[in-house]
Amino acid sequence: MLGLSTGDYFALAFFLGAWAFYALVVERSSLAVHSMNTIMDGYRETWMRRMLLRENRIVDTQIMASLANGTAFFASTSLIAIGGALTLLRSPDEVLQLVAALPFGGAPTRLQWEVKVLGLAIIFAYAFFKFAWSYRLFNYVAIMLGSAPPKDEATSQEAEAHALRAAKLIESAGRHFNRGQRGFFLALGYLGWFLGPWVLVVSTAAVLSVIAHRQFASESRGSLLVEPKRK
Repeated sequence: MLGLSTGDYFALAFFLGAWAFYALVVERSSLAVHSMNTIMDGYRETWMRRMLLRENRIVDTQIMASLANGTAFFASTSLIAIGGALTLLRSPDEVLQLVAALPFGGAPTRLQWEVKVLGLAIIFAYAFFKFAWSYRLFNYVAIMLGSAPPKDEATSQEAEAHALRAAKLIESAGRHFNRGQRGFFLALGYLGWFLGPWVLVVSTAAVLSVIAHRQFASESRGSLLVEPKRK
């Protein structure tokens, strides 16, 4: 079926399972509260609360514009990557022979090549939808900033509720952005499949180890937890 070997199916199952497991750990498990993403969610809520105390909110709108522009860049890059991946479907036989000559590479059939390339395009399509939705959510947050109560009502119950709604919305935007970036990172691991199923297993594990380190043990995460020195 699909011209794939047993090793290919195992490697693909490992890739998808590892992706799903990591997403579960970093978003829904008990370890998620220690991730860099969760720590940043706390800062997002703090941002929305302090935004209410500012009479001039130009800085907040500039930050939102920067976030939206960065997300739009990744969304457009995803479309370019999809086009590039689909272009590989028209690869001549010389390209297949070149891949077969690489270390660990077998001699892929045309069907095997097309299946692997379509899988790569699907990953980039997934990333595009995540980035596009994140971009839309960031625009919604910009509207929330514009509709925030004035400074003299910052302590009201309505203002408190508005800040929490905006914080939850921007947390959702950040979560979808992170999922899109995760797709980009794992696409690099997926490239190992073009060299062979066992290379896919190793490259997937390597990519996940890098992004897991950044989430839970990186220097950047440590800087967010620095406490002021007591005199």
